[in-house]
Amino acid sequence: MDTRQLAAFCAVVERRSFSQAADQLGVTQPAVSLQVRALEKRLGTQLLDRSGRRVEPTEAGLRLYRGAQRLLTLEQQVLDEVVSEGVGDLAGSLGIGASTGPAAVVVPQLLCEFQQAHARVRVALEVHDTRTVVELVADRRLELGIVGAAPRHRAVRFDPFAYDEVVLVCPPGHRFGGRTLGAHELASETLVVMQEGAGVRRIVEDELRRLGLRLRDLDLRLELGLQESVRSAVLAGYGVTFISRAAVESDLAAGTLVEARIEGMDGRRAISLARATGRAQSRVAEAFAAFARERIATMGGLGLVPAERAER
Repeated sequence: MDTRQLAAFCAVVERRSFSQAADQLGVTQPAVSLQVRALEKRLGTQLLDRSGRRVEPTEAGLRLYRGAQRLLTLEQQVLDEVVSEGVGDLAGSLGIGASTGPAAVVVPQLLCEFQQAHARVRVALEVHDTRTVVELVADRRLELGIVGAAPRHRAVRFDPFAYDEVVLVCPPGHRFGGRTLGAHELASETLVVMQEGAGVRRIVEDELRRLGLRLRDLDLRLELGLQESVRSAVLAGYGVTFISRAAVESDLAAGTLVEARIEGMDGRRAISLARATGRAQSRVAEAFAAFARERIATMGGLGLVPAERAER
């Protein structure tokens, strides 16, 4: 099967647009249209619905997309290995996504160090909430994801490589600072929360529910998107928030934020590598996964614990 046709088809499915697919592939729009029409003619079926504002895959198109992604990944893996054999080092690209917690601190450092060690590797990082990262990995639009929560998804497997902790933080001098609170005391304070889909929010909802409290019953007047937004709001004195310890380790050390604890709440969470089930991993992806596990044990100062140490 012509992998150029498959690559053009997959790009259209992912971008929902022939023109954007052409931009992604660095070719003209007519060239992409020609490749897709040739593929439809060969298979004798319509693969794309072009009747709406956006191009959508048909049922047959969705089935082909899933198989095509596996073929294209395997092709890239073979090419990467051939090139790597010739130069004695890794070569190729790594498309990776991260949720905002890991992406705030640990992921950029890991990726920069990994790329510096392998000059022929090109790294592209996308930052989204946890739910979006997992969906992109499931759809095979990203080869790897790094997330701070592991929502159940039959098309994705999660491999913990470090542990973080979700903590409650408040401004200096706040009455919660340094205390251990009953969960019910949260009802008396403005709680700044992250948006739906954020890994930290999911963990907080689960833990509060276990303690007999629903997040929606609290004073949720400020829902401010993702991690950096809620951190900024609390630094400015507008409330308290639950956040990744790794994201505020320097603030806690400097005293610009103060930690509080909720009695009975277990805020520990795994930082996991997310991979599509059944997808053949490229040599570059496998090398990065091994590098991340080894490097996290020596980084220090980020509020993270290696998975092996935490599970003892």
